[in-house]
Amino acid sequence: MNIQWYPGHMTKAKRMMQENIKLIDVVIELVDARVPLSSRNPDIDDIARNKSRIVLLNKADLADNGKTEAWKKWYEDRGAFVTIVNSKSGKGVKTVTSIISEACKEKIERDRRRGIINRPVRAMIVGIPNVGKSTFINSFAGKACTQTGNKPGVTKGKQWIRLNKNVELLDTPGILWPKFEDKEVGIRLALIGSIREEILNISELSVILIKFLVDNYQGVLSKIYDADETKDSLDILEKIAVKRCCKTKGDTYDLDRAASFLIDDFRSGKLGNISLEIPYDTESMLNIEKSE
Repeated sequence: MNIQWYPGHMTKAKRMMQENIKLIDVVIELVDARVPLSSRNPDIDDIARNKSRIVLLNKADLADNGKTEAWKKWYEDRGAFVTIVNSKSGKGVKTVTSIISEACKEKIERDRRRGIINRPVRAMIVGIPNVGKSTFINSFAGKACTQTGNKPGVTKGKQWIRLNKNVELLDTPGILWPKFEDKEVGIRLALIGSIREEILNISELSVILIKFLVDNYQGVLSKIYDADETKDSLDILEKIAVKRCCKTKGDTYDLDRAASFLIDDFRSGKLGNISLEIPYDTESMLNIEKSE
């Protein structure tokens, strides 16, 4: 299953970020805690070269806690300022202000020596589609500053937001990169909802997810859907159709609809706290198609 999605507006958004980076003191990158490496846009490293960097492991309420803590250490070991957040509940969001101050300590001290006092830190917030940037900003600011949604592509242009007297934030659209060299990255991004739904084969995606859950989170499918995990993926998908009453007019099981229920249940956290990749000493990642 090879997934690629790079609509034209993302090229324009990337250019805008490149043009504005000279105004920025620190780059805040949101990643999805379930896929903390796959949800990083490698182009950001080039755009934000020589800038202070903060990584926020967002949607931590949906991820495997132990793996999220391991990812936090993984990023810290590579020199990033990192914190774990749940933008919807606000958990961890209040720590971001102090992290910004820490990341910009040298800049603030340099301003002070020049007699520049109380100049706000300018931060650019970046991330791929649907990692929760708008929800984070609204939670961080304590008010609705941006439009939110659970589909990729809600934020269309740049927006400067004055969060408080100390921080100004430049919001940017979620962008991907032109080509996923590793097809598993595209699959992970599809599973978390960062790829436009219309281009996906949801049934094929659901089979990949079933195989991953059987291999890595045994008991989840049997607990939620009463499925026999020793069966093959299509048998399990049929059991999900039974559990979710997915039938067609001809009284046969609607496996496409069952597949959509499974993907939605994963994305919403109904299957529990699940991470799709784990950190290694090297940069290799968990192979979610290994059982094929």
